[in-house]
Amino acid sequence: MRDKVIIDKMLRYTDKICAYCEGMSYEEFRVNDMLVEACVFNLGQIGELTARLGQSFKQENAQVAWAQIYGLRNRIVHDYEGVNLRLIWEIIADDMPELRNSLICIKKHFAKMDHDTGGCPHL
Repeated sequence: MRDKVIIDKMLRYTDKICAYCEGMSYEEFRVNDMLVEACVFNLGQIGELTARLGQSFKQENAQVAWAQIYGLRNRIVHDYEGVNLRLIWEIIADDMPELRNSLICIKKHFAKMDHDTGGCPHL
């Protein structure tokens, strides 16, 4: 149940990032300080949440690069001023849609499990 809640939170953060940057170019992104800070914050939150997922859950869902996501969180938190905006943009443009799709699939799997057990996660 805990992993399900965490995935829901991660999905909300990915949705925010995707909505903020929809239709934008890198140039528009990099000159908008508020947007950059919002996206970097949300990426950091996603990374922080990966640390709360169970190890077996991460192994069962190895299609997601959990360690890399947490590694990005570390770079953001420990060296915010040194964060490479081009790299952040590439993550948003290239990796965020894939992560979002993976999280949606995981969420659907949770919903199927809940349905198959009558909503009782302990069965």
